[in-house]
Amino acid sequence: MRTISRDGEHELEIKKSRFICAMARVGDEEQARAFIAERRRLHWSAAHNCTAYVLGPDGGVQRSSDDGEPSGTAGVPMLEVLRHRGITDAVAVVTRYFGGVKLGAGGLIRAYGGAVSAAVDGLGVLERRRLLVVAVMADYLQAGRLESDLRSSPYTVRSVEYGADVRIDVALPEGGLAGFEAWLAEATAGQAVSEVVGTAEVEVEPDPGA
Repeated sequence: MRTISRDGEHELEIKKSRFICAMARVGDEEQARAFIAERRRLHWSAAHNCTAYVLGPDGGVQRSSDDGEPSGTAGVPMLEVLRHRGITDAVAVVTRYFGGVKLGAGGLIRAYGGAVSAAVDGLGVLERRRLLVVAVMADYLQAGRLESDLRSSPYTVRSVEYGADVRIDVALPEGGLAGFEAWLAEATAGQAVSEVVGTAEVEVEPDPGA
């Protein structure tokens, strides 16, 4: 499952019309509708504020609106970009300020879809994965160096807690547990200990080429 890495907006100009795509991460339809309402208030004088959003772990909730553009030329191509990219828990609003030149149905489809695609490219995408959480215990002399090494490694540091010893929670794929244990033993000369303490949903950068 993927979602956008952050909220933001991106603007395109096509034949004197401005297309401003704003996107936000949302957890439910109420949040999506609230974001849409806010964008419509902000751009009340625009010709159109077209919308699309996808919600749920399987992308099961999908909604779109052409907001007065010819049927199927705005909301649907916007939604199709989100679906094609595998993005969920995100909402897109494309505001159009009409520049006086008609684009035709094909031109509108390309413009609205292109605005969302460009926004996704600019904001970035994160993958949500279910990973193992491993607690690593180390003494204070090792902890600073170990934390630094972990943060520059492929593993994901979730938290660091200081007590009698230092506990660093690390997230990694199930299939990577043996490799991580070997890495840890080498990095700490066998002095740090670790144990699996559960699982968690973690957002990570997609694999290159995925």
